[in-house]
Amino acid sequence: MKAVLYEKFEQAPKVVSVDDPTPEPDGVVIKVEATGVCRSDWHGWMGHDSDIDLPHVPGHELAGVIEAVGRSVTNWKVGDRVTVPFISACGSCPECHAGQQQVCLNQQQPGFTHWGSFAEYVGIHQADLNVVALPDVMDFATAASLGCRFATSFRAVVDQGKVGAGQWVAVHGCGGVGLSAVMIAHAVGANVIAIDIDDDKLALARELGAVAAINGAQVADVAEAVIELTRGGAHVSLDALGHPVTCFNSIQNLRPRGKHVQVGLMLGAHSSPQVPMAKVIGQELEILGSHGMQAHRYGAMLDMIGSGKLDPKKLVGREISLEEAPSALMNMDKFQSVGATVITRF
Repeated sequence: MKAVLYEKFEQAPKVVSVDDPTPEPDGVVIKVEATGVCRSDWHGWMGHDSDIDLPHVPGHELAGVIEAVGRSVTNWKVGDRVTVPFISACGSCPECHAGQQQVCLNQQQPGFTHWGSFAEYVGIHQADLNVVALPDVMDFATAASLGCRFATSFRAVVDQGKVGAGQWVAVHGCGGVGLSAVMIAHAVGANVIAIDIDDDKLALARELGAVAAINGAQVADVAEAVIELTRGGAHVSLDALGHPVTCFNSIQNLRPRGKHVQVGLMLGAHSSPQVPMAKVIGQELEILGSHGMQAHRYGAMLDMIGSGKLDPKKLVGREISLEEAPSALMNMDKFQSVGATVITRF
């Protein structure tokens, strides 16, 4: 099969021919029809993720059709249209037994712990636990975002942030995760403020339901601007980028007893950001992490998509070929297009 492969961190990946994967007894092989180019993939290519063994094929946001099925799999057959959470849970650890597969103690991640979906085919572990059926009406480019950005944002807003109608929600960073969070928070009735340094992304955030937008490059103090707009601070604030500045601002712009949800990864040089701990203590703030979403929670999200309350198709930006993927990956930290970049031509 064709795949994007890199042999050293920070070295330009190449499109090469490698062996096709074969399914594990409990796994499946998926023919990839679409796969997103995500900032997490860039972190992996930079060497910020200790799980990656070289040489490596990145990619973890995927949708496609089941090509082969392991002998122990009972819920899936060849030809099924599917997607997967970016975390493949083990099903046997205490966290999995508690239904918290997103923090599985023995998790596998395509594109990190094993070869990923920047390829014609990808293998998935524990298919009966981790694979999710796609609605027939959903196109693959839209579905590819569900495994990471959109599902991650759904859990961050709904399950971790517990956002309610009428609350003020600040979203720092309007890439794929941030724009998803804007849409989802608006759908559950929140008043959303979008923060970014790109006016085009802020304009799209408004189209997706943000009631206000702040360009962080044009205001003296982002947190103060949010506090003024909300008359006291956000009830829930998300750092959807993963940067010391956005993390700090997201905590700093909260009202008393507000919640900060860290969604963007904080790796490498950004792994120990400054935290305004005096405010956290004095105002009894909550700081929460959010890491993907369990396969069994996809039903609620897909029901909202089916009803029209959520429309992830609006978040699909540029569609590219596999040959264009190396350039898109390497430039993730320099420039992100409006909406998600998705590989759809293999």
